[in-house]
Amino acid sequence: MEIAEHIKSLAAEGQLLADAAERAGTGAPVPTCPGWHVRDLVRHTGMVHRWATAFVAEGYTSYRPAAGEPDLDGAELLGWFREGHGRLVAALTEAPDALECWAFLPAPSPRAFWARRQAHETAVHRVDAQAALGDDVVPEVPAAFAADGIDELLCGMHARDRSRVRTTEPAVLRVRPTDTGDVWTVRLSDRAPRADRTTEADGDLAGEAADCELSGPAAALYLTLWNRLPLDAVTVSGDPRPARLWRETSGITWS
Repeated sequence: MEIAEHIKSLAAEGQLLADAAERAGTGAPVPTCPGWHVRDLVRHTGMVHRWATAFVAEGYTSYRPAAGEPDLDGAELLGWFREGHGRLVAALTEAPDALECWAFLPAPSPRAFWARRQAHETAVHRVDAQAALGDDVVPEVPAAFAADGIDELLCGMHARDRSRVRTTEPAVLRVRPTDTGDVWTVRLSDRAPRADRTTEADGDLAGEAADCELSGPAAALYLTLWNRLPLDAVTVSGDPRPARLWRETSGITWS
């Protein structure tokens, strides 16, 4: 996906998140984030938006911690969130392609990194906000955007040394969306996972057999890999242990 597409997605996802939070009420529990209420979700996402904006707008070239979450609630909190989300969208829209700033994943440019990362950060938490509305709301994620998010998660977020997805029994996990033609081969070991992306046209990577395969629509795989849907939302083939390992250890927390 191009930077402009990520920014467009970020803009839409933030609006959807705020709308769902307003409808649910800030005191509603968030079933996809046990122990959180909508106010916690909005405070967290708004804090991340402002943190990201600082790097893009100020051009900080080294890590800086976030300012922390506000002690706001209700309409005041939602207004604060909308304002910060708007500032992030504006900062990314106005930033030059040659922007130099800190980033924590490989990307074509820092601007490309922040646009992609914040688009998916916001999309996943938009799903959380909609979950607070109850079972009547079925989250929708476009297939191409979902595949992009799967790639970021497998080849980026969990390629870092801080990933807790480790096993003393090496295994190969394959992720195969049925609607985009992408294929990811993820090698699990006692180190951070190593993932490669190919296409159906390429065949399975070097003919490498998978111990476990997850298949289904890209949107379902995206939300399952982010632990927003249960494993039974997709098809699990082969040895289920790598899928369960992912489920139990892949959660990403703010630090």
